[in-house]
Amino acid sequence: MDSRTALVFGASGLVGRCIISELLASDRYSRVRAFVRKTEGFAENEKLTVIKTDFGNLNDCSEQISGDDLFIALGTTIKKAGSVSAMEEIDRDLPVRIASMASANRVSRLSVVSSTGADAGSRNYYLRIKGEMEQSIMKLNFKTVAIMRPSLLLGERDEKRFGENAGKVLMKIFGIFLTGSFRKFRAIEAHDVARAMIKLLSERSGKEFFESDEIQKIADTY
Repeated sequence: MDSRTALVFGASGLVGRCIISELLASDRYSRVRAFVRKTEGFAENEKLTVIKTDFGNLNDCSEQISGDDLFIALGTTIKKAGSVSAMEEIDRDLPVRIASMASANRVSRLSVVSSTGADAGSRNYYLRIKGEMEQSIMKLNFKTVAIMRPSLLLGERDEKRFGENAGKVLMKIFGIFLTGSFRKFRAIEAHDVARAMIKLLSERSGKEFFESDEIQKIADTY
């Protein structure tokens, strides 16, 4: 077993839960720290430390944001956030704040979940927010940055999203017809995103973006 320590933000979400599961099963990591608002729902594991976190005051846990590899899978919806400005705080500002603290604590590798189509110049508020987050993350001092741009995520969420669920059904039926440059729009299983994130931080250096089709190929060799 390696002696790496993994830090996970967004551990109670769809991709975050998969990251935790894969990390605990991996011999690459001996310690996993999950930073969450609510500590319920996590099975006991000798490798896992669940840290109740006030995301409005990260300074309280800044010393614990230290280790080797940082995984960020934070995100919300406009319905849940309540406003674009609140969504900016969760999807853009919070990941950058976390990454900045980790960088200051000499964490050397980072993987973060963004979105297909992320673009700081987009007129779509969601894609703009993700693009602005990406820009800020890429400027930080990490040896490795893997920015994941998955398309529609497949998997069971704790919360129900009707529009997303309908999209999943359609993607499963018609995704096979997305070929060539359109392959990046194929839906992808959340656990495949998690596996690709872990593999990339174990094997790559440098700062790169990965679209859904690339993520799938990496996960298939996990």
